[in-house]
Amino acid sequence: MKALRTFTVRPVLAPSLAPLDRLASNWRWSWSRATHALFAAMDPDTWVAVGENPSRMLGALGQSRLDELARDEDFVARVRDEDARLEAYLTGERWFQRLEEPTPQHIAYFSPEFGVDGSLPQYSGGLGILAGDHLKSASDLGVPLTGVGLFYRAGYFRQSIGDDGWQRESYPVLDPYGLGLTLLRESDGTPVEVALTVTAGRTLFARVWIADIGRIPLLLLDSETPSNSEDLRRVTDRLYGGGGEHRLLQELLLGVGGVRALRAWCRVTGRVAPDVYHTNEGHAGFQGLERMSELITGDALSFDEALAQVRASTVFTTHTPVPAGIDRFPRQLVADYLAADLFPGLDPARALELGVESYPGGDASVFNMAVLGLHLGQHANGVSLLHGEVSRTMFGPLWPGVDTDEVPITSITNGVHAPTWVHPALKSLSERAFGDALTTEHDWRDPNAVSDGELWGLRRQMKEELVSEARRRLAAAGSTAGAWAGDVLDPDVLTIGFARRVPTYKRLTLMLRDPGRLTRLLTDPQRPVQLVIGGKSHPADDSGKQLIQQLVRFSRDPKVRARIVFLPDYDITLAKTLYPGCDVWLNTPVRPLEASGTSGMKAALNGALNLSILDGWWDEWFDGRNGWAIPTADTATSDAERDDLEAAALYDLIEHQLVPAFYDREGDIPVGWLDRVRHTMTVLGGKATSDRMVREYVTRLYAPAAQNAHALADADHAAARDLAAFVARVRAAWPGVHVVSVDVTGVPDQARAGELVHVRAHVQLGGLAADDVAVQIVSGRADSDGEIVDDRTVQALAPTGEEDGATVFEGELSLALTGPFGVAVRAVPQHPHLVSPVELGLVTFAS
Repeated sequence: MKALRTFTVRPVLAPSLAPLDRLASNWRWSWSRATHALFAAMDPDTWVAVGENPSRMLGALGQSRLDELARDEDFVARVRDEDARLEAYLTGERWFQRLEEPTPQHIAYFSPEFGVDGSLPQYSGGLGILAGDHLKSASDLGVPLTGVGLFYRAGYFRQSIGDDGWQRESYPVLDPYGLGLTLLRESDGTPVEVALTVTAGRTLFARVWIADIGRIPLLLLDSETPSNSEDLRRVTDRLYGGGGEHRLLQELLLGVGGVRALRAWCRVTGRVAPDVYHTNEGHAGFQGLERMSELITGDALSFDEALAQVRASTVFTTHTPVPAGIDRFPRQLVADYLAADLFPGLDPARALELGVESYPGGDASVFNMAVLGLHLGQHANGVSLLHGEVSRTMFGPLWPGVDTDEVPITSITNGVHAPTWVHPALKSLSERAFGDALTTEHDWRDPNAVSDGELWGLRRQMKEELVSEARRRLAAAGSTAGAWAGDVLDPDVLTIGFARRVPTYKRLTLMLRDPGRLTRLLTDPQRPVQLVIGGKSHPADDSGKQLIQQLVRFSRDPKVRARIVFLPDYDITLAKTLYPGCDVWLNTPVRPLEASGTSGMKAALNGALNLSILDGWWDEWFDGRNGWAIPTADTATSDAERDDLEAAALYDLIEHQLVPAFYDREGDIPVGWLDRVRHTMTVLGGKATSDRMVREYVTRLYAPAAQNAHALADADHAAARDLAAFVARVRAAWPGVHVVSVDVTGVPDQARAGELVHVRAHVQLGGLAADDVAVQIVSGRADSDGEIVDDRTVQALAPTGEEDGATVFEGELSLALTGPFGVAVRAVPQHPHLVSPVELGLVTFAS
């Protein structure tokens, strides 16, 4: 008989064990080894059965076992000690508290998915894992941040693989109470509900679940509430589970409902309102429109004044160089929602234009969430240096007339949360050898600190765990693979891992391009190679499912099945065993379509070497010793030729470099290989972390955004009103701005480095004041076409008077470079609250 509903019944804890409730409900346990071990010790078998989730553990243990533990003085002492450690963690001063002001008071971090732990399946892949690591590092660093997302009742999906190799999906329904979440309630105990007026007079309601991620509250909105009609209850049914209007409703709930949930949470808890809003990808872009509506109705700002205020406080991060990865909706569909009473006071037509692809090359019938995010965020970034370059090209049309390298999108390279992803045994070894806590400053290169034998023994132990887990998963899958599960993999064989989402551009099956050659590498009798692979394809992506099927079928060939396995249901739990257990991490995207990628970072922190196309973070940090770069076939004339060439290069690297390096031994230890491992763990360990990433966000984006936001809001938003008036005035006058003439004097026939050049420009300002415009010399190394391509500098000229109806600007330029040198002069708007001089897309060059 199927239950009408299921829920978790928690036992009554004795006073001596009462702190277990707090320890179980704070997700710091997911990266605290001591807390994790405390719950595991209560009943190891039950701990595994409940998916290593403390809240489920307390629900699964019987009252008699808990009463027995309450009488165990040693266990009670452990509980007391862990609770004291948690209290110190939650209240002590950390990195952020030691920063000099001005610093943000409160950052709201919006994301459609958060990957905190495998037992909280509210993520699909890299975007969510990155968001979860962002919260954890913000907590460790003491950053005052609040996460905002949605609670999906069925999460993403559980994956199984049939005997035909085809991916199948299932959607277990989640019990938020059983996961350790708490419902946001008013002081009288009633649940807080936020409401959104949507089309046709409908109202979408949502309750708010709270997950405590260390010091960081994560607010998750849930439409499964009796206040909703049946169809609206399904809005938060699944992550990325629907398209069209269903997805739009999810994103409206995330953005609009998220702001309203924040307001309610701050009211209930007394927390100061956020002064910075970070949208992690475009899904939450509607939060900016909601905040504009608040400013228009609550502070009597105009549309443009509200836009200036919201832009100043908003950080937008784009995570994809793939247009298909951006949510785009029919313009008319969004217009219908904007026409409803969703955003009081907001001009629907002007709000719509903030997201429409009205630029050259765009589709004016489409509303683009990334375009909305960039229009609403004065501070924008990509997630690696290369991705920053790609993003500036991809979104350059939003800033017409601006050179690509000056498009106002910077980059902060992603990182991973080391305490979550470093194997516990490696953590212990690290702390024993280098200090009391896992840090990013340990120097593994000294074999006197950790011997080759000890390091290699630990690496083999982690591989044995992977082999054991792979065999267990294959046996439990119930497919034909279970028949030979006990024979797959060998901890002494060179092990290459590959696991990620399976869109076509990530090229899961590039390794199968030449099946015969791959088979020879896998089955070499003296120096074999083995592959461990995982990944999920979106349920609607049959192309991705076909790639999985192709790989699974190859892996079941009797000739190779002991040396290549596909592990179903790749998630955080599997990843924690997979990354440490691999010698090499493989990544084969089509360059430059991998924005960053962080799986290779997690593997590297555990002592694996990377074998990757030079894309994402690897393009930035590959140094020749931390792994191998697969050459990119940039000159290929077709996709097929490119794949053939890059696959051949992959096979060559494995056969002629990886295999000899791994199997070259001194006393059964690959000393040369370990030299690379030591270098990787030392160098990447210092920068491939989300602690470094969050510090950069705070100092480079959050703090400037907070300063801008406060400056514009002071004195009844006087500066916001001034900036809006300035923007309107400049846009109206800009067609009349011309650089009439430029005189460059003092340049001899053969200029020498260090000499000064006098530059004098006559500029018609179209009615603008000289203070409204910056006239600049742009100089640098020039190519054969006269383009300024390198070592660019920008220097302002000073207004010196009027001549013949034009304003004169003058200055001295020092010739600091040798070789071909170019000089250009341009005029751009100038205002103290513009982050970039070109952010308005208004640039006039001297011809």
